[in-house]
Amino acid sequence: MAFMVIKNVNVLTMNKEKDIIENGVVVLDDHIIHDIGNEELLDQYPCDHIIDGKNGMLIPGMINTHTHTSMVVFRSLGDDVPNRLKRYLFPLEKMLVDKGLVYLGAKYGILEMLLGGVTTFTDMYFYEDEVAKAAKELGIRGVLGETIMNFPSPDSEEPYGGLAYSKWFIEKWKDDDLIIPAVAPHALYTNDKEHLQMAAALSDKYHVPMMMHVAEMEYEYKQCIEEHHMTPVKYLDSIGVLSDRFLVAHGILVTEEDIDILEKRKVGIAHNVGANSKGAKGVAPITEMFHRGMKVGLGTDGPMSGNTLDIVTQMSLVGKVHKLFNHDRRLFPASEILEMATIGGARALNLDKDIGSIEVGKKADLVLVETSSVNMQPIYDYYSVLVYSANPSNVDTVIVDGKVLVKNKQLVQREVATSTTIDEVTNTPLAIMEQLKRVREKIEKAANKL
Repeated sequence: MAFMVIKNVNVLTMNKEKDIIENGVVVLDDHIIHDIGNEELLDQYPCDHIIDGKNGMLIPGMINTHTHTSMVVFRSLGDDVPNRLKRYLFPLEKMLVDKGLVYLGAKYGILEMLLGGVTTFTDMYFYEDEVAKAAKELGIRGVLGETIMNFPSPDSEEPYGGLAYSKWFIEKWKDDDLIIPAVAPHALYTNDKEHLQMAAALSDKYHVPMMMHVAEMEYEYKQCIEEHHMTPVKYLDSIGVLSDRFLVAHGILVTEEDIDILEKRKVGIAHNVGANSKGAKGVAPITEMFHRGMKVGLGTDGPMSGNTLDIVTQMSLVGKVHKLFNHDRRLFPASEILEMATIGGARALNLDKDIGSIEVGKKADLVLVETSSVNMQPIYDYYSVLVYSANPSNVDTVIVDGKVLVKNKQLVQREVATSTTIDEVTNTPLAIMEQLKRVREKIEKAANKL
């Protein structure tokens, strides 16, 4: 039996005790973490593949708990413009979004995530099967859901067509080793009670996650109060759709009673501090949620909202924003922020038995962060350097399910894409970028007419 060995690394395990193993060794057997220890392990395991960590930091793969990856094709469009969604995004999606655009956007966005150390992402968009194909081809882990809403969408002429698509999508991908299908009603203001309950029933039937934008917008909150005389969280609970499989994206406008409900139902929270700050939507009260022991992970939201898909950037923002917002520099030690970026995200997705920490028996989703760059020294506290000094370019090696996908800060070249959605799109960043440039010209022309 041959093993892959990662040596000469400082292992931030993110286990329950947050153990750190300096000058550590991690042994992988196929897609599983087989052993963890010190240099003496090197003599115990014959190996075909040794990765020298060069005294860097080995952390669990980071988890993006909420995004709309393919919206990367619209990045930087309409920034700083009021009513951006209705003015730009919705018309452009109606005109331009098709299978090819979603596939291309997913490929490009996944490259960005991998190069930034994201090994699992949670996505909600249209033509979600194209996102799944792109994820599978590039080797990243994905929790993916087709958007369900009460009006025609780019891939459905019928309102609520996303429900039928979701059932088909779940059936197709439910046994895959990397793709976890989910149910994804868009929001309260785009779904009625009946269809929310149908979505929840689908989640129950297949035992898959259910994700939704909740308590994100002021008009969403006010509309729910006016129509139902309840907050969005309380209304969702009253119709029976909240469960431990439910993932709240945002959760900004919540009351103390709402937090009690979310805690009681063991709901996961995707905290999107970068996008929420940029959109001037507010700051979710995750300080209280996290310290109650609730399942809180970090997300980027779509790259048209937050402009980035990496979690390294989000970690720094979480610490700074919440310290400022609460006027307390003691809040969120860096170790707690890394917790949200890794095992916290896994808990929010109910995947913590498999991923989120470096422990024997878990899946080998790992990130090596180099510490030789000028911005990474000196190191007095590993967590602090990672959260407040690092940037995505410090990610050196990325392993998903035991496979090395990024090495020496470059994507490991894999086979030409198997999908025929876009002719001759390869998995190289250069080839995908060239395709994106051509799409950009088309989008810009359409946007200029709005």
